[in-house]
Amino acid sequence: MTTEELTTNVLKALEEIRPFLNSDGGDITLISIEEDKHVKVRLEGACTSCSVNQMTLRAGVETTIKKFAPQIETVVNIL
Repeated sequence: MTTEELTTNVLKALEEIRPFLNSDGGDITLISIEEDKHVKVRLEGACTSCSVNQMTLRAGVETTIKKFAPQIETVVNIL
């Protein structure tokens, strides 16, 4: 998979999870993909102060990204 294809797949994953975040007053932005394995995102809106945002990041965002791009190893939230 090329870097462009990987970026496209990660963005597709974020589009799939975005409606769930939006429904709670939050959003997500892709910051970068490093070494084609590590994704940095920024949780925004209500997600920044949510007490379960790390659970959302792991259970929702990371799982969805790995569904679209299995080679991704980590997803981290950048404040």
